[in-house]
Amino acid sequence: MERMLAVIFDDEKKAYEGTHALSRLDLEGEISIFAEAVVSKNTDGKLSVKQVDGDFPIRTLGGTAIGSLLGLLGGPIGFGIGAAAGTFAGAMADIRVSGVDGEFLDDVSKSLKPGKFALVADVSEDWVTPVDTRMEALGGTVYRAARSAVSQDQVARHEAAMRAELASLKAEEAKASAERKKRLQLKIQQLESKLQAKLQHDQQQREGLKLEAESKLKAVQQQVAKAQGDAKAALEARVTELRRDYELGTAKRSGPEPAVRHP
Repeated sequence: MERMLAVIFDDEKKAYEGTHALSRLDLEGEISIFAEAVVSKNTDGKLSVKQVDGDFPIRTLGGTAIGSLLGLLGGPIGFGIGAAAGTFAGAMADIRVSGVDGEFLDDVSKSLKPGKFALVADVSEDWVTPVDTRMEALGGTVYRAARSAVSQDQVARHEAAMRAELASLKAEEAKASAERKKRLQLKIQQLESKLQAKLQHDQQQREGLKLEAESKLKAVQQQVAKAQGDAKAALEARVTELRRDYELGTAKRSGPEPAVRHP
C-alpha cells in the first residue's frame, strides 16, 4: 500500500539516521521509497527543506505528492485552522495531489514544532512493523496516511458543474433584457476564463501525475529485478497495485472544452 510517512525527531542527526534506516529497508525489499525529504519548521511556521532524495521526473518538488504535502505543512497557518484568503483553492489542489487527509496534516503540523525535524517520505509498504521498529529505535514518532489515488472522476465532475453553470447563464442571457444581458455577459466571460484556467491546470496536473507514476513503477520494477523468493513476489504485487492506481488516477475526462468568448 502506498503511504505518506512523517517521522518526527528531536534533532537533525537522528532525522538523517532515519533516512539511512529507510534506505536499508528499501534495499531489503521491505518498502519501496519513491521520494523523501528532511525538513524543519522555522519560528515563523514556514518549512525549511534540509535534504531531498528521489527520482523526480520534472526535477522539482512542485506538482509531486511529497511536494504538495510539504507545501501544506509549510503554509503560514495550520490546516485545521483553515486556509487564508486566496490560498484555499491551491490548498485543496495540494491535498488532492498529496493524497492525504486533514487529520494526518493536523497531527504532523502539531508535532513538527520549531526545533524539531521531520523525515517525510512517499513509500509503498506491505506492513508497518519494519518502519515503526527502526524509527522508534531512533526516537522517532511515526505518522502515516494511506495515499488515495487522484481520481479524475472528481476533477471531471467539477469541470462538468462549471460547464453546466455556463450553459445556464447563456440560456438566461438569450432571454434577458438589454440591460440585464450586459451583466450576464460579464458573468459568462468571468466563468469562461475560470474554466479555461482550470482546464489548463488540470491538464498540467495530469501530466505531472503521469510522470510521477511512471517514475514509481520504474523504481519498484528495478527492485523486482534484484529480488528473489517471497520478497520478489511482494514487490511484484506492489507493481500491480501501482499500475491500478495509475489507471484510476489518469482516467480520461470526457466532454468537449468550451470555446472562449471574446467581447
